[in-house]
Amino acid sequence: MNTGSAPQARPLVSVITAAYNAEAFIGETIASVQDQTLQDWEMLVADDDSGDNTAAIVGTCAAADPRVKLVTLPRNGGVAAARNVALEKAKGRFIAFLDSDDLWMPEKLERQVAFMRQRDCAVSYTAFRRINEDGRQLGRLITVPERLTYTQLLKNTAIATLTGMVDTDRTGPIRMTEARRDDFILWLSILKRGFVAYGLQEDLARYRVVQGSLSSKPKRSAAWTWSVYRKVEKLGLLHASWCMLHYGTRAVLKRLVF
Repeated sequence: MNTGSAPQARPLVSVITAAYNAEAFIGETIASVQDQTLQDWEMLVADDDSGDNTAAIVGTCAAADPRVKLVTLPRNGGVAAARNVALEKAKGRFIAFLDSDDLWMPEKLERQVAFMRQRDCAVSYTAFRRINEDGRQLGRLITVPERLTYTQLLKNTAIATLTGMVDTDRTGPIRMTEARRDDFILWLSILKRGFVAYGLQEDLARYRVVQGSLSSKPKRSAAWTWSVYRKVEKLGLLHASWCMLHYGTRAVLKRLVF
């Protein structure tokens, strides 16, 4: 499975990373990709007009490793816009997302690509753990469902961005909707076409809980999810409320074990 360090004309995996004022963690995030046992990848880091040294750090990494590519936005456009700029330049068959403060375990790409080939699936996701800003683990392993259809995903937002992978040979090109919860909207849009997402029950990623980040406030995340139900998926009030009940219950149970 390990293809060696020399990149091919078309890399197997394109890693999409949106970065904004990420100087504290972006170097460690890039290193976790460079440490992958599967080496046939490219990493496109879209700097969303940061006001710190993010672009300089990525540029230094890119100069030393041509698989790392810095993409700069002329003005701040938000995470979805940054991801779209990177997606437009991506050449890989498999698309994987990794936020600028998160980490992967060394076998993440190798294990997940092999899993997707074995299952012949369009979308996959893995288990993961939370860590704090210092890298210390928080709580238990976050396990995932074996499979998710569109209907099931509406009630269970179980595909964490840093674990999601898409086979574009199956789905065709993908693009983010420039709205809050753009990742959730992407998974829904793919599964709505009849695809099924499959979960790999292995500990392969680290989600960093950063104070003040977009995803760190449960009430705000819930409001964005409700907006997806009503404004994007056009669910009726009763259907949206039913899905929201399931979403809220799972969110509470997940936090009770910490």
